[in-house]
Amino acid sequence: MPKDNENIRLPLIGPVEPSEPQGFAPDQMIRCEECLRANPPTRINCLYCSVLLPVTESSARLRKPILRSPEKHEVGYNTIVLPSVESLPAEAISEATALVNLKEEDLQKILGENVALPVARTASRDEAEFLFDRLQGLGFRVVTLSDEDSIKRVRSLSFDESRIVFNPGHPKDQLEVLWSNIVLLVAARLVEKRVEVKEVKSRRAENEILDTSEFFNDEPVIDIYLSTHSETWRVNASSFDFSCLGSEKALVVNENIARLQGWLVARATNATLDNSYTRLRTVLDLVWPSKQETKSSGWRRERPGKLSLSVATINSNERQFTRYSRLRYYIISQQLR
Repeated sequence: MPKDNENIRLPLIGPVEPSEPQGFAPDQMIRCEECLRANPPTRINCLYCSVLLPVTESSARLRKPILRSPEKHEVGYNTIVLPSVESLPAEAISEATALVNLKEEDLQKILGENVALPVARTASRDEAEFLFDRLQGLGFRVVTLSDEDSIKRVRSLSFDESRIVFNPGHPKDQLEVLWSNIVLLVAARLVEKRVEVKEVKSRRAENEILDTSEFFNDEPVIDIYLSTHSETWRVNASSFDFSCLGSEKALVVNENIARLQGWLVARATNATLDNSYTRLRTVLDLVWPSKQETKSSGWRRERPGKLSLSVATINSNERQFTRYSRLRYYIISQQLR
């Protein structure tokens, strides 16, 4: 017997939208010169071999970057918009929004800070160059910066009236410079949230959770930049020897890092103190979100027939701050405003 709802025509209300996106005509496709495969005209790199695709008259209007986030082992390319004296037309803002894959209110928020900030990040140099050309053509002031994490951890400092010595922990790696060589101090707090879960493998659909722990760490840091060296010299409050403060050394780390910052500012008269990171962190999250990664300690035998696995999920803003700190140094070193 047929069911009651069989052979019943449903009323047609309004036009039927296609369930699949509209494709491109064969003559619109772009052939890769390396692997000879056809690609949509919206792509910059070949979908199959990642080689830069040739530009035709029709594809020049349709091309749009994918903005794939780089993997941990890949170099990232960051598109930075510099402050502009003149306001940009609404059409330029609208077109730029589509290019960098941001909401219009978010792009307006970035531009409204009137400081150099990222608007896009990609793993492709070709896409970064494409964004540079298109945004510059729309009237934006743009630079492209690749990732650079050349950081040296400072374990202790010693100084006199004219010189300062950075000690990374090994005497042979010490660096002695003049106070006048310090050009920038970037202060911030590194925040890390760590959630650890220990579970036992079972025959059920879900494993049995034995224990859950949550840790929170908030650490002050100071990045020091020199006119004579390109590295970042970072003072981490938790691993720094504050003996250089002498009689002013306190028992509380936060007091010591504040006093050290005051000492550096007072003696490095050529340096600029930048503590804008905390204020701009929510804006940076739009393009440079805090990094989250998961680490496993491997399987362990709890008792005969029972294996446990400990997994830690770590969310940290250290890489975000490092990119911002290097950006501030680039702006100072290139004398860009």
